[in-house]
Amino acid sequence: MSNGYFQFKRFTVWHDRCAMKVGTDGVLLGAWASVEHARRVLDVGCGSGLIGLMLAQRYPEAEVVGIEIDQEAAAQAAENVAASPWGHRVQVVAGDFCTYQPAEPFDLIVSNPPYFVDALRPPVGERSLARHAAGLNYESLFRHGMELLAPLGRVCVVLPAEVERVAVDAAFRNGLHVSEKVCIYTKEGKPLRRVMLAFTTAIDPCQTTDFYLMNADGSYSDAYRRLTDEFYLKL
Repeated sequence: MSNGYFQFKRFTVWHDRCAMKVGTDGVLLGAWASVEHARRVLDVGCGSGLIGLMLAQRYPEAEVVGIEIDQEAAAQAAENVAASPWGHRVQVVAGDFCTYQPAEPFDLIVSNPPYFVDALRPPVGERSLARHAAGLNYESLFRHGMELLAPLGRVCVVLPAEVERVAVDAAFRNGLHVSEKVCIYTKEGKPLRRVMLAFTTAIDPCQTTDFYLMNADGSYSDAYRRLTDEFYLKL
C-alpha cells in the first residue's frame, strides 16, 4: 500500500487521494455482507470504491452504486471502477447520502462508516475529516437507509466494538433489527476489536459468531483465508 494502491486478484484499488485507505475492515465487510438475490447494492461512504468492487465481483448480476461526499475520493473511486471488469454496472455518485434519492430501492446497503460518535472522535486531520462527513452519523445512516431499503433487504456495517450499542439503538429507532453479528478478534485472548452487523426489518433471533483474524502463532486463520480467498493475491 506504500505505492498508493492495493492489488487484488481481479481489480486494483488506488487510494492515494482518499483519506481512508484500503484496510482489513473494508475487506471483511466486502467479503461478508450478503443478501439473497441481490439486484441492487449501495455502498454508503464508498471512499476508494473497494467494497462496491468486491460486491460487484461477488454478485455478477447486480447493479452497484457507491456514494461518497468527498469529491476527490469519489473521483478516484470512479477511476478505480472504470479500470475494473465491472465498470458497466458500478456507478459512483459524488454527493451527500442524506439527500440521495435513487429511482429504485436497494436489496443490500453496506457501509464501513466514515465517522465516529463524538465521544470517540479521532485526532484532528485528514483521517478525522473522512470519519466526520458533514451531517452523517448512525442515526442518519439507518434512517435514510431504511427509506432506500427494499422490503426484504439488509443493511450491513462494520463498526468499532465500543460503538455497537449506539449503532444498534439508532437502527432500532428506525425500524431495523440485528439479524446477524460477527465478533472480530485479532486472535484468541485479545479484546473484541470490531463487529460486523446485518440488519433487517424482521424481528428474528440474532445469529452470533466469533471470527479470528490470526492464529496464536501470528499466522492468518483458516476462517480469514476462506473468507477473503476470492480477493487477496496471497496472505
